[in-house]
Amino acid sequence: MTTSTALPVPADTSLLGAHVRDGGTTFGLWAPRATRVELALVDEDRRQTNVDLALGADGVWSAHVPGIGAEQRYGYRVHGPWDPASGARFNPAKLLLDPYARAVTGGVDYSGPILDHLPDANFVPDATDSFASVPLSVVVADSPPPTPIAEPVPLERSVIYELHVKGFTRLHPAVPEHLRGSYAGLAYPAVVQHLADLGVTAVELLPVHQFVSEPFLISRGLSNYWGYNTLGYFAPHSAFGSVGTLGQQVREFKEMVSALHEAGIEVILDVVYNHTGEGGHEGPTLAFRGLDHLGYYRLTDDQRDDYDVTGCGNSVDTSEPGVLRLVLDSLRYWVTEMGVDGFRFDLVTTLLRDEQHHVDQEHPFKVALREDPVLSRVKLIAEPWDMGPYGYQVGAFGEGWSEWNDRFRNYVRDFWRGATHGVAELAQRLVGSPDIFAERAPEASVNFVTAHDGFTLRDLVTYDVKHNGANGESNRDGTDDNRSWNCGVEGETEDGHVVTLRHRQAQNLMATLLLSNGVPMITAGDELGRTQQGNNNAYCQDSPISWLHWDTAQQWGDLTDLTRRLLQLRAEHPVFRRTAYRHGEPLLDPTGRSTGRKNLAWFGGAPHEMTADDWHDGSRRTLGIYLAEDAPDREQDAAFLIWLHAGAEATRVALPDGPWAHTYTVVASSAQEHELPGDKLAAGSTLELPGRCVVVLQVD
Repeated sequence: MTTSTALPVPADTSLLGAHVRDGGTTFGLWAPRATRVELALVDEDRRQTNVDLALGADGVWSAHVPGIGAEQRYGYRVHGPWDPASGARFNPAKLLLDPYARAVTGGVDYSGPILDHLPDANFVPDATDSFASVPLSVVVADSPPPTPIAEPVPLERSVIYELHVKGFTRLHPAVPEHLRGSYAGLAYPAVVQHLADLGVTAVELLPVHQFVSEPFLISRGLSNYWGYNTLGYFAPHSAFGSVGTLGQQVREFKEMVSALHEAGIEVILDVVYNHTGEGGHEGPTLAFRGLDHLGYYRLTDDQRDDYDVTGCGNSVDTSEPGVLRLVLDSLRYWVTEMGVDGFRFDLVTTLLRDEQHHVDQEHPFKVALREDPVLSRVKLIAEPWDMGPYGYQVGAFGEGWSEWNDRFRNYVRDFWRGATHGVAELAQRLVGSPDIFAERAPEASVNFVTAHDGFTLRDLVTYDVKHNGANGESNRDGTDDNRSWNCGVEGETEDGHVVTLRHRQAQNLMATLLLSNGVPMITAGDELGRTQQGNNNAYCQDSPISWLHWDTAQQWGDLTDLTRRLLQLRAEHPVFRRTAYRHGEPLLDPTGRSTGRKNLAWFGGAPHEMTADDWHDGSRRTLGIYLAEDAPDREQDAAFLIWLHAGAEATRVALPDGPWAHTYTVVASSAQEHELPGDKLAAGSTLELPGRCVVVLQVD
């Protein structure tokens, strides 16, 4: 149990935060166990004017302050007992952020008095005022939401592109220098055009909630680049603004959303509600811990320590109704006021844990999302695991959810590096992983080969092992389970054979991703050959290691072209994005008679469909998948035969004849142009597949 007594729940959470109205601003703060709350109005020179708030029966402290308007900086001083044995760490010497603040200005002085305790005693309070060392909340006036997207993109048509707001444009040559790395930079026409031309339907932004760095990173001269260390769940990260931090970042974020929406591109946020940037109780006190350590965080049975299932020092306690309301209010705000179209939930299993820390797939969090009139209509994507007991929940989230499918990532990497037994699992991954998501639909699977965490696509074919020395941990950090293959040489090389093989392998991985049923997610820059120089844990690299280098585009133009071509095929042909699982049902003509074809069939190189012996052949490295539309009014040319051949040597395969096709035409491939015929191929003929390649044939 993390709580000993139930805390009152805010009666009306719309009163929380700061709201400009009636010639002033109304402030509201939920701190039900506090004994006194002071609102600190902070001038530009950090002089403070304190106003006592009044406590309501629902645990909300509030006050209306005349004459206060937009751009006012403020914080809170929260009084109460210092009793770590009961989860109480109140310390009014620490100036706290408003959890509902819509903007945050300033940063953290990590050498300042930001701890609520003495540096050498975690359970002894420190009375030093933190006012000059912590960020401040900002009053933001209401403003219109962004332009909505004209036509929401159905999930099965979605192509997600995971990017970092700063890193994506920090080196973009077409973006004006003063806009690079900002919300405005991402909204710049040349940037939006690249996304639209590629065929992306949604950008998934790495965390843009206000975040901070961990003290241990600052001590190394590094910072938290990815942003998975949230401090403000309503505030767009101020460092990504180009013109100011007193609310201007809110306007700039909305303008970015409008620009993307006007290009038909949705905006999905990667959100981190599972933990906060305060870390464990030994870390800084900047907001939540000072408001109510026991209320906001999961604690161990003795209530002195954090119960950490995130690996980040603390775990937000959504079994506490008031905290759950904060999470839901934040989500609604980003949809209704900031215009976003969906969320990817980092370590979401943490949000499903009950008072005993057990995972509950019918947790009030999930129920609320399902029943909420706003949130039930947006895209919900789970990272379906955390670090705690029974935290791995892939496939368990049910209707209304899509999930990151790490089994797709792992198998596809293994297949192309030659580390799989046969092709049976490859077939499952290609058709949307029905072994995992059979009770739902293929779009429940978010397929990916790379993500922000791990090797880039180029590095996946360039390095066998991680090279994380720049992170300052003697290469101990980051996973060793990379499932990568360097194609014979570790690191960059001028060996033409190796370079050619790497290009082909990168194309093979990308093609497998984009031709599989489910929702594909591309990591930004993979289509351009982005490298992190072998760093597979670049969370602390706000540097050229992480930033996208646009000058690789020409060298890796073959990969870019194939990505664009495959996304074009995917957009034009529903056969690549089915909304229900195929089971090899027979296809009928308009009169209801069988055509002799199926909507799904598997071929291994012989003229006939694969046999049981073929499926059980552990040495098999070649698989053909035949996909066809099963509506009787569809013409036969809405069918494709795709070959995936991971063997090092060329192999010859038969092209099925009879009812399957009249002719075949190569429409996309990872092979070089001279390696495949350019003319139509007769059904019943054979085709030589070059070593290690994907070939897409359109059926005529």
